[in-house]
Amino acid sequence: MTNRRHFVTSLAAMGAASLLPLQANWAQDAAPFGLPILPTERFRRFTMGDVEIIALHDGATRLPLHDKYVTNAPFAEVKALATSLGLTTDYVELPFTGFLVVSGSRRILLDTGLGDMGTPRQTTGKLVESLRAAGLKPEDIDTVVITHFHPDHVSGLRNLAGEFTYPNATVWVASREYEFWMSDEKMRAAPAQKFNFERAQRVFKGMPEKMLRRYTPGGEVVPGVFSIPAYGHTPGHTIFEVRGGGHTFHYIGDMVNVPAIFLRHPEWSVASDMDADAARAVRLQVLAKVASSDGLIGGFHFPFPAIGRLRSRGGGYDLEPLS
Repeated sequence: MTNRRHFVTSLAAMGAASLLPLQANWAQDAAPFGLPILPTERFRRFTMGDVEIIALHDGATRLPLHDKYVTNAPFAEVKALATSLGLTTDYVELPFTGFLVVSGSRRILLDTGLGDMGTPRQTTGKLVESLRAAGLKPEDIDTVVITHFHPDHVSGLRNLAGEFTYPNATVWVASREYEFWMSDEKMRAAPAQKFNFERAQRVFKGMPEKMLRRYTPGGEVVPGVFSIPAYGHTPGHTIFEVRGGGHTFHYIGDMVNVPAIFLRHPEWSVASDMDADAARAVRLQVLAKVASSDGLIGGFHFPFPAIGRLRSRGGGYDLEPLS
């Protein structure tokens, strides 16, 4: 119990830091909640004209639901919403899903998951296994596009030995995000974020120039995949719009944490938003645009297969999953 109290206290102190409990002792801290039950389905295919989207399950974890999880709403309201939805008020179930875009000969991976760096290992770092289940190998990936540098999105780029998981891929990152997390000065100025800085630098420092591409969001990154600046969750958080066959798929990364909570209340802020005001403003704007367009939407932390359409509900939204 002492370990659990220390973990919750640490989360509160972290403030804007990532909520992901990737420290080595997390398995013990999370033990009271049990391990999440992973879906038997490891991938799901969707088509938009001649473009295929493949959802790739990376695993799931559980985080304590505490009074700092939502930073701008009374904890009683958060718990009441969870209860009304049939969810526990003890913890938050947080799944991880990346997406592969198959367009012609291109194989474009959107975020890479935890790889070997998550704990407990039995419930995270499953993206490569899911990729293989879909009939593909890491060597088949020619492009990786990253939304932001939190560990659950970039750790899968390198294994424990430091080898690159996708050796034939060009990795595209927003310059603003790269410059922030690669800065030792900024790391010293944000000690609560030290763990995230160290994980990001482990992944990207020493990455060959021929592999790494830095860009300014706001245009087409690779054919058919358009970048949209969505700063706030992190300094360079970027989302992507995939176009094909007259349809669109919006991959919003961590713009929405747990959809049951933050789609119903998009005005609420999660503790891991580094600039809560900026993240809230862009979330409200993007969700309204996606809902009005009736396009597909996917989020890294949406329940698998993590893709669907938004339906307006009061001041928020429901996620209508694709069958």
